[in-house]
Amino acid sequence: MSEIRNRYFIINKPYNMVSQFISPDKVGLLGDIDFTFPEGTHAIGRLDNHSEGLLLLTTNKRVTKLLFESKVPHKRTYLVQVKNLVVPETVELLRTGVSIRVKGGEYWTTTACEVEHVEKPAGLYEGAFPYSEDWAHSWLMITLTEGKFHQVRKMVLAAGHRCLRLIRVSIEDMELGNLLPGKVLELEEVEFFRRLKIANWE
Repeated sequence: MSEIRNRYFIINKPYNMVSQFISPDKVGLLGDIDFTFPEGTHAIGRLDNHSEGLLLLTTNKRVTKLLFESKVPHKRTYLVQVKNLVVPETVELLRTGVSIRVKGGEYWTTTACEVEHVEKPAGLYEGAFPYSEDWAHSWLMITLTEGKFHQVRKMVLAAGHRCLRLIRVSIEDMELGNLLPGKVLELEEVEFFRRLKIANWE
């Protein structure tokens, strides 16, 4: 009997969709995407309902542990639109660490991370969030190696800004690129692990 081959996908998760195939709530599901995923496909990590962008899916049950429970932290990069203009002092504050509330009601000072003020990328697809481009706003690129619950949203709020839009654009060398919302790209196993910089996965 031949060994069943695991399969690996990336998708651009749209706004207003949860990172799962089944939910008791009336929400958008991964199964609503126009693609036939094989049985046993699941998301690796999650993006909340209102976050967009790069989401990994696979039939390989070991990947979550290899990626998120590894002794070597993996970089995750987010394009973030925040309300009001961000000053350089706020960028530095986010870089060095802010105090956010985490599970259990305790407070956590975020690890130093990469933050830069950026222009809105040319050709960025429009989001579904009901905001006006006339509002004063800024775009940030934030790269983390830790992932507390809603961490990016809590970080920018702690720095005095409301998160308007949150798009995960990469995990290590796995990039969203020009993949449009709701679209799927399948990768070969070796390429999948190479882009995520996971060694000794066999």
